[in-house]
Amino acid sequence: MQISSHDIIYEDNHLIALNKRPGQIVQGDKTGDQPLSDALKDYLKQKYTKPGNVFCGVIHRLDRPVSGVVLFAKTGKALSRMNTLFRNRETEKIYWAIIRNKPPQIEAELHHYLVKNENLNKSFLSHPGKPGALSCSLRYKLLKSAERYSLLEVYPLTGRHHQIRVQLAAAGMPITGDVKYGDKRANEDASICLHARKLLFKHPVSGIQILIQAPVPDQKYWNLFE
Repeated sequence: MQISSHDIIYEDNHLIALNKRPGQIVQGDKTGDQPLSDALKDYLKQKYTKPGNVFCGVIHRLDRPVSGVVLFAKTGKALSRMNTLFRNRETEKIYWAIIRNKPPQIEAELHHYLVKNENLNKSFLSHPGKPGALSCSLRYKLLKSAERYSLLEVYPLTGRHHQIRVQLAAAGMPITGDVKYGDKRANEDASICLHARKLLFKHPVSGIQILIQAPVPDQKYWNLFE
């Protein structure tokens, strides 16, 4: 995997953000495929002709079939401080999702309990009091509708495993292409139509408010809403 300047949507001395493509992995896993973190080290080493090892810290992750903003740290100080911001939920993530048909409400808040199955890498609806069950919430609003599809803007209010995918499916709105959570057909490129559109946070060194926005993939479903 090679990273080019077209993949970079933000960079300064401490941070670098990519527009992740569907199918790319952020960090190494059992597949053995090259992760973005390693590809980014190669990119930085070449761009700045750095001898020796290059630091590139993984701050957060996106599921493999999901696209959009993913942020990395170029320094240990930035990694530590960004980890704290994410842990304390002092960042705001905004996603776009395409569903089939129209949502039951133009705008709504969803609340559920989820339990994660590690072996299946999947989360399931649950109820309070069940071992491992965690509460999760999100808010969504309808942005646009095409003939057979709708574009939602989604604001996760908690950070649970696969929560957007599970919660939208539970509300009768599985994400287009997400057969793992109830959609009827897979996308040809194995993607799902979930895109990390924006990331907002206070810069860990300067304190300036940062907004990073990722263009959507050039793909037939996203092209419906150009």
